[in-house]
Amino acid sequence: MANAPFPSKDEIAEFVRSAEGKVGKREISRAFKLDVEQKRTLKRVLKEMKDDGMLSKGRGHRVSEPGSLPPVGIIEITGTDLDGEVMAGPVKWEEDGPPPKIFVAPDGTGPALGRGEKVLARLNKQADAYEAKVIRRIAEAPRDVLGIVIEADGERRIQPVDKRDRFEYVIERGADKGAELGDLVRAEPVKGHRLGLKHARIIERIEDAEGVSAISLISVHQHGIPVTFTPDAMRQAERAKEATLDGRDDLRSIPLVTIDGADARDFDDAVFAEPDDDPKNPGGYKLIVAIADVAWYVRTGDALDKAAFERGNSVYFPDRVVPMLPEQLSNGWCSLRPNEDRPCLIVHLRIDNKGNLLSKRFKRALMRSVARLTYEQVQTAQDGTPDEQTQPLMDTVIKPLYGAFEILERAREARGALELDLPERRVILDEDGHMVGIEPRQRLDSHKLIEEFMVLANVAAAEYLEEKKRPCMYRVHDEPSMSKVEALSEVLDSVHISFDKGQTLTPARFNAILALAKDTPHQQMINDVVLRSQAQALYQPDNLGHFGLALRRYCHFTSPIRRYADLLVHRALIRGLSPSAGELPADPGDFNSMGEHLSITERRAQAAERGAMDRYCAYYMKDRVGSTFGARISGVTRFGLFISVDDIGADGLIPIKTLPDDYYIHDEGKHLLTGRKRGLTFRLGQRIEVLLREVTPITGGMLFELLGKAELLGKGAVKPDTDGAAPISRTGRKSRKKQSGNPTPKKPKGKSRASRRRQRTAGAAPKPAKGKKKRG
Repeated sequence: MANAPFPSKDEIAEFVRSAEGKVGKREISRAFKLDVEQKRTLKRVLKEMKDDGMLSKGRGHRVSEPGSLPPVGIIEITGTDLDGEVMAGPVKWEEDGPPPKIFVAPDGTGPALGRGEKVLARLNKQADAYEAKVIRRIAEAPRDVLGIVIEADGERRIQPVDKRDRFEYVIERGADKGAELGDLVRAEPVKGHRLGLKHARIIERIEDAEGVSAISLISVHQHGIPVTFTPDAMRQAERAKEATLDGRDDLRSIPLVTIDGADARDFDDAVFAEPDDDPKNPGGYKLIVAIADVAWYVRTGDALDKAAFERGNSVYFPDRVVPMLPEQLSNGWCSLRPNEDRPCLIVHLRIDNKGNLLSKRFKRALMRSVARLTYEQVQTAQDGTPDEQTQPLMDTVIKPLYGAFEILERAREARGALELDLPERRVILDEDGHMVGIEPRQRLDSHKLIEEFMVLANVAAAEYLEEKKRPCMYRVHDEPSMSKVEALSEVLDSVHISFDKGQTLTPARFNAILALAKDTPHQQMINDVVLRSQAQALYQPDNLGHFGLALRRYCHFTSPIRRYADLLVHRALIRGLSPSAGELPADPGDFNSMGEHLSITERRAQAAERGAMDRYCAYYMKDRVGSTFGARISGVTRFGLFISVDDIGADGLIPIKTLPDDYYIHDEGKHLLTGRKRGLTFRLGQRIEVLLREVTPITGGMLFELLGKAELLGKGAVKPDTDGAAPISRTGRKSRKKQSGNPTPKKPKGKSRASRRRQRTAGAAPKPAKGKKKRG
């Protein structure tokens, strides 16, 4: 009998790739029926493949595909992704390149997994990532629990405010710090209680947290945002006084105005515009952007400076602001209040009729705002209905501002800045702080006017610092990574929009995609995936340009009251204007580490603001349990669908176990969840009808259930239709009772009922027969 042919290296690699876990020479020999002599050859070939990088060495004599993980291993929780899925990484990774992604399936057997926690998990390879199913926890990351004191089953407990922490904590006897029901407390878990709920001891009693007034307070403490200033910083703020005219231009005769939201309390920018009288610049404009001179009051290294750097930025909630600077400065001496003298740093700008920046000139000055205007007030005036305050300013202030804005807007369109449609929500509170509604935030031309003036001033600041060879804290936004472009291309292909990955990436190309999707059923979905394809904006001293704004250089200069990065730029500008400026040191400090810190504090503030908005929405929806809503799918994950409720914008989850019974396959790249048997497809952006099942205002969590029929969106999508189907329970299992026209499907062979249920509720497809590729 002839020997079996010796396999090629590609055949060996394919076998290793398709096998479960790591394999060795024995498994390869058996698979290809090798004789003794061929086994000797195999040993040499495997060594060559390892040297060439085709295979990776495992324990003992085992090999695996490069970049692969063992079927069981210890992983460490790293956090959550944008869709809220728990992510992890291997504890040990010795190969070149980054480790593969690991998505951790919810196990429902204990408190939510926290960052830094290590678990022993079963790892199942799925496309270019792994799904981990927790076997047991190895070591819990030491962490505090933030929660509300409640009473249940005759005992005091702590209900965590983190929606990922699904279990309450029993308050350890004698360790309540005098906390009362409804108090917001910080506690630490107590070890040693093996049965029932975990115990915790309260280490800090914060304050009464009942009602809507506590929502922002919870976010502040959950994210560790500093709320108090040191005594030295407060004394310094209280000693602040009016700045003099010494060394400053006098701009008090210029009719500068501030334009902000109706609820704004700090005014750090003022604007003015007039047609350029230079005959060489027909149709051009002269602009002045005045920014509060925070550097005059906050000196490098002093108590206020240290406090501001620690915070990094102000954090804004519907009912309060956690300011970067004490109110004596943020709402006082550094705020450009009307009819009061204020020190400022100004930039004189000249643009031509195409929006090109012809010249810029920075100066320290003293100004006096002639009016504090709101966006709505200015827009109403421009639209032909001025009020008593705006009527006298129409010809000298408001019309020239809009004249310059129209030029700048055309210039923005010409350079192709990214134009995403990202609706924002606004919480409406009455005078007593009670919540009366949530509505979409208006987007007026007056908003865009201020934005364009600020963008131009920021560009001018970056250019000036480069010319003066001064350090600059750039606001950089890199172009999308190739992996994100690949993922975007997959999604676009599924809705028949072509995207040539070989062409140069520009914001204009993304705008062309958005234009193709406009007024189509998948408009919002395309906006979402284009947004997710973008890199994250950062602060750093190395210029990468700003991809989204289509600008070669950009920094933040216009908001030093609420952003420390702007204060650094101000100091650099002042040093450029006067190298011997007495209040500024020659060494500006380590901009690299500063940029990293400021990028982190910015993300912290964004997370706190999002968390507060989630809780406001949940509070608003708490009396609507059992109601139905129109919604769209805003995230597709292995464990369910995130949805956004129409108009209100409230976010919630449809757990996968409540979807029509099926084996669901998750396509991460295309943001799809597809039923293997029925072909039922759920896609990012898809319109659906949902029923609100559960609300937890303290965490901001909401659970929904799919109703009726989802719209047909995208190639291969099937309308969800439960008419005539067997009832679906919360476990996702069908009733045993057969329905007319819908017989109970046969059980897949070779699988126990419990095994099939575990796969279904984890969102995984059933394991294919050995040697066969899994579809999808």
